[in-house]
Amino acid sequence: MNPHSTRRQAIKSMVAATAMPAITANAFTDSNKSLLPVRTITQGPQHHWFGYYDKLQFDPSNRYVLSNQVAFEHRTPKADDEIRVGMVDTHEKDQWIPLGKSHAWGWQQGCMLQWRPGSTTEVVWNDREGDRYVCRVMDVKTRKQRTLPRPIYALSGDGSYAITADFSRIQRMRPGYGYVGLADPCARQRAPEDSGVWKMNMDSGESELVFSLADAAMIEYNGNRLLDKWNYFNHLLVSPDSSRFIVLHRWRDSTSEGDDAEPTGGFVTRMFTVAADGSERYVLDPSGFTSHFIWRDPQHVCAWTKPVGKRSGFYLFTDQTDKVEIVGEGVMVKNGHNTYVPNTENQWILNDTYPDESRNQNPYLYHVPSGRKVDLGHFHSPLPYSGEWRCDTHPRNSNDGKSVVIDSPHTGEGRQLHLIDISKIVA
Repeated sequence: MNPHSTRRQAIKSMVAATAMPAITANAFTDSNKSLLPVRTITQGPQHHWFGYYDKLQFDPSNRYVLSNQVAFEHRTPKADDEIRVGMVDTHEKDQWIPLGKSHAWGWQQGCMLQWRPGSTTEVVWNDREGDRYVCRVMDVKTRKQRTLPRPIYALSGDGSYAITADFSRIQRMRPGYGYVGLADPCARQRAPEDSGVWKMNMDSGESELVFSLADAAMIEYNGNRLLDKWNYFNHLLVSPDSSRFIVLHRWRDSTSEGDDAEPTGGFVTRMFTVAADGSERYVLDPSGFTSHFIWRDPQHVCAWTKPVGKRSGFYLFTDQTDKVEIVGEGVMVKNGHNTYVPNTENQWILNDTYPDESRNQNPYLYHVPSGRKVDLGHFHSPLPYSGEWRCDTHPRNSNDGKSVVIDSPHTGEGRQLHLIDISKIVA
């Protein structure tokens, strides 16, 4: 028998064995009733997830898929809780390959594990070392590892630099999006000059504060400065050409005054775009409602928001102008985690939903020119996966745009990674 045929048959058997029995065929059909191949690429008893949707999870060859690994669920991490980081070899029976560990992580964004753009072998993730958060950089081929003096939030498109925020302050202002273990050094300051966005060289580790919270608070919102609010930065992302970055400026009120006052109530948000050196600060969305966003290209940002005088939805902003237009009208009507599918000339958007009335999460593709929507599946999220330790699907594309990986607990083995073949749809 031809050995290549034998191997192909073995792979087919493996895919069939890992298909999801709890989901019906109708859950994976598009308008032409074609089945989308799906397989679970991590298994229990350990739990696996990647986290946020705007990081590089696949290596440049699209063979290796990064993942976090943890032994528990359904509670806030403690300072001594450790997670493992590793990668799945999708060409060798989805073998788990351990890489390292982290003490700086959260359920929503993991430890910022991701491939370094411009490199075929380097991965990065955040960790805690003594009294500071740091970034580990590992060459997965040689296993050589180095440590940079600051954690990272997002990497530039060329991989030369990172931008980061204050994870201790984020954790204090919005638990679950920062890290436990270190106290906010500016806890008593509402608009500190020593906290904000740092830019760090990914080779040397040299860094500088390019946009402080005090700077942001001085820029008026509805005619008022924000120095009396509890200010913080969250959700940073560098433009594809590495020239500018997005940062969400958020603030909360306080019901009392004085040194012992604490932030209370919900937060208000505005979106800044900023030049890589911290100059040219521009309020791209002043609405107060900015949520998930992605750079479409170096000049455009697609974000869920509610512009003044308009209804909530996804809108396309032209950077450093007041031009804005709705995206996916009548179809993309719920907030989700949106990205543009690579190699489709920005014609396809990958998105998802939060659990619906049946507790199903629904990742889907949206075709911009035609307005067509293709559901990728309806993945059940049990009620315990709520609040801070929920498991959003956070769909992520391979670099060639042919595959999607989601986080989901629908198989009954806790949160795991699931690979979906979308090649026939986007082709």
